[in-house]
Amino acid sequence: MSTPAHNYTEDSIKSLDWREHIRLRPGMYIGKLGDGSQPEDGIYVLLKEVIDNCIDEHVMGFGKLIEVEITEAQQVTVRDYGRGVPLGKLLECSAQINTGAKYDSEVFKRSVGLNGVGIKAVNALSSFFEIQAYREKQTRSIEFSQGIVKYDMGKPKACEEADGTRICFRPDPESFSEDLHYKLDYVREMLRFYSWLNPGLVLKLNGETFKSKDGLRDLIAAKLAEPPLYPVIHIDGTDVEVAFTHGTGYGEEFYTFVNGQHTTQGGTHMAAFREAIVQECREFYKKQFEPSDVRTGLIAAVSVKVQEPIFESQTKTKLGSSQMEPKGRNLRSHIINTVVKELDNYLHKNSEIAKSLQEKILSNEKERKEISGIQKAARESARKAKVHNKKLRDCRIHFDTKDKQREESTLFITEGDSASGSITKSRDVNTQGVFSLRGKPLNCFGLSRKIVYENEEFYLLANALQIDENIEELRYNRIVLATDADVDGMHIRLLIMTYFLQFFPEIVRAGHLYILQTPLFRVRNKKETFYCYSDEDRQRAMHKCGKNAEITRFKGLGEISPDEFKHFIGPKMRLIRIEMPMQHGSEEEPNKHHSSIKEILTRYMGKNTPDRQMFIVDNLRIEKELDFTEEDKALAAAA
Repeated sequence: MSTPAHNYTEDSIKSLDWREHIRLRPGMYIGKLGDGSQPEDGIYVLLKEVIDNCIDEHVMGFGKLIEVEITEAQQVTVRDYGRGVPLGKLLECSAQINTGAKYDSEVFKRSVGLNGVGIKAVNALSSFFEIQAYREKQTRSIEFSQGIVKYDMGKPKACEEADGTRICFRPDPESFSEDLHYKLDYVREMLRFYSWLNPGLVLKLNGETFKSKDGLRDLIAAKLAEPPLYPVIHIDGTDVEVAFTHGTGYGEEFYTFVNGQHTTQGGTHMAAFREAIVQECREFYKKQFEPSDVRTGLIAAVSVKVQEPIFESQTKTKLGSSQMEPKGRNLRSHIINTVVKELDNYLHKNSEIAKSLQEKILSNEKERKEISGIQKAARESARKAKVHNKKLRDCRIHFDTKDKQREESTLFITEGDSASGSITKSRDVNTQGVFSLRGKPLNCFGLSRKIVYENEEFYLLANALQIDENIEELRYNRIVLATDADVDGMHIRLLIMTYFLQFFPEIVRAGHLYILQTPLFRVRNKKETFYCYSDEDRQRAMHKCGKNAEITRFKGLGEISPDEFKHFIGPKMRLIRIEMPMQHGSEEEPNKHHSSIKEILTRYMGKNTPDRQMFIVDNLRIEKELDFTEEDKALAAAA
């Protein structure tokens, strides 16, 4: 007779209140948690949820100013000047899930937040949360901690403040991280997008002002890495607004929005625009262009207004709607029809721009045809190599499948057989593949895309990733550069980064490219082992291990045994995401424009210019030897 492992009874069924459920399953509401080091980390979602409510007020015609303050203690205050939350419903709106005005489509016709969840998630995931509303010279405030009321003003009091709402919160370290922090560059970028989507709205961050006059045209101008091939084309139809132009680079760059929400993963509206521009170019120029010829080098912003949008998650990064409103116009058809009609009118009225657009498409077509023979030979070579290619050790689960582990799919790009051997033996064969380079690859800066097909190693890499045609069928979610932490390893890292930035910038833009951090030292005694990623880590570990500390310096990945390596590429793998440079200011110099990708690559990967020589001379440092010195031994003995 078998005994059940667990008793399944009525007592096993539990009901959680709203705050308990949010705190137990925060990922359902805000996606990734994180400490603020990445722009998609949850603390930015909390800020976005608060600002979205302010934006909705502005869109409805109330309030032209939103003020944001972030202190060094990571406390956030957001003040708008809209109508203000009705004072009698302050508690319900901030602490009762599925409560809000946005279920009434007459009050908020095209709102971002529709589920009555966002502000409650901020409340539940904050160690301190205060909401205060001002209406008609009356005010009321309530304070919470982790969603629990700590103070309620109760009856409204008289005040002289202008109408609106003020929300103050501190993300809870218990839910996020003890060292959580807001990177102001990420917040600046968020506010820029809000300003581009709402011309006339003024947003302030710690006194710094963000506003836009020309909306999406300003967005495209800011994101262009070089002068456009023709002036930005702007289309403004019913509930659909588009701005686009072409650059000289490769790939496609899209910024898509629904009701002012930045849908970073695109969705229905992006797919419809991509289809529409190809359709119109074919009809206008009376030629059946290939879609890639029309869209290569395209940079576009697409904004749509939808009455009740359906997003694929609470974080609203991808639109899944098929209708403009309940039982209304088909969203895809409406976008296509609007873009085709308005773009046709535009091209007929602007013959010079129409000519420039045609020249870009024909240039793309010419280049594609020039490399078609090379492409065919490269594909045939790759097909033959698949059976014998020892440079790629594939995994079982890929990003272009529907497997629940698809997000974990990773390809490590390593230098030489020694490093790849350690990773191969210690990897997870389900989700981690390895591509081994033969040594230093070619510096491809300034070369045409033909080199992707002419250079066997580059093509085999593109083929392994499945991006030689486009990145829509990318086979790995994370592409990780795993090189030694020495001069040669750094050089190889730069050469591969140049390859992606030059020919596949969408890979970097979409956040798929990373650098693997591995330890420089192992410090251990008979009881404990510490892996150290810096000299400071090593010093601390030596003090803990005492005079019998054994120090090993890893000078290459191949020196790390497979048994140890599995810890460095497991669930706690340390990755640094490679990000596109922000071209509009930084925390240190908010008004300074950063260099474009082309300028950066020219400086660091172009010909050896005096400018680069001076940069090296000015920044040259002589590091002290990091081996275990006599002084270190004395410190360890003293400990």
